[in-house]
Amino acid sequence: MPVHPLLVAKFPLLEGFPSFGALLADPAFAEFERPPVPDDPPAVSTTDVQVPGPHGPVPVRIYRTGTGDGSPCLVWLHGGAFRMGDLDMREADRVARELAHRAGIVVVSVDYRLAVGRVRYPVPHDDVVAALRWVRDHAADLGVGRISAGGASAGGNLSAGAALRLRDDDGWLPAALALVYPVLHPQLPPAPASLAARMAEIPKILHFPPAAVRETTENYLGGPVSLADGYAMPGLAVLEGLCPTLVLTAEYDDLRVSGQVFAGQLAEAGVDVRHVVVPSMLHGFLNLPPAIDEVGRAVDLIIETV
Repeated sequence: MPVHPLLVAKFPLLEGFPSFGALLADPAFAEFERPPVPDDPPAVSTTDVQVPGPHGPVPVRIYRTGTGDGSPCLVWLHGGAFRMGDLDMREADRVARELAHRAGIVVVSVDYRLAVGRVRYPVPHDDVVAALRWVRDHAADLGVGRISAGGASAGGNLSAGAALRLRDDDGWLPAALALVYPVLHPQLPPAPASLAARMAEIPKILHFPPAAVRETTENYLGGPVSLADGYAMPGLAVLEGLCPTLVLTAEYDDLRVSGQVFAGQLAEAGVDVRHVVVPSMLHGFLNLPPAIDEVGRAVDLIIETV
């Protein structure tokens, strides 16, 4: 499908910027991020909690519509290249509100430490593992039953890595994983010609070239990509025995190849996996209002999985 017209309408805002980093530092970024259609986030109950972790307390925000009656629970991780993002960004807060409102899911959104300053892997990974363990161990207090995990972009990586750690260390797994435009390999696998053709329609500033992906990995690891293990980059892991997994990728996204290859690896390992390419969308589409049909359908797929 062509790029969604609401996204194409934003492309002129990108003209004249040499990089996405330059756009981030400019007031034009606020206009670029502005929802392209009216959006009224649903009101749901939220509670902020500090979860104990090996590097200090980990802030989490719990979203719910009821008092707790064995509702399904999703431990959710925002994206941001491991070094950006927080609980208030749309990919965290807006998504959590929508899941709680639409399906009564209890969402535990995790404010893991970012890979800035002296913080590097395994600190963000450890924070996510600690949050998942806390939810598992306090399920009765939280009033939740089935516990799943998921995240977007770097958050998809972190949720998969945490599930693998818990499989190996605790003999326990979430009921399911929901990985949305995830980055799961230290370097991007080769892209098919069909993806390259699609990306030619997208402004260069919205591309993820291999050098940029490598730099993001090195920043997260605090060294060369050769340092990566299967918990840092789940595409390197032994995947047998992992829980059922949904992989959602965007049609117009260089990073789509990582999710696609990972889905194939899961299938080869005998894991129940479903890979869906969300048409007409770019990387980061969960930051868009779910009133956009493609985004709303992606949210519904997460609900089906959880």
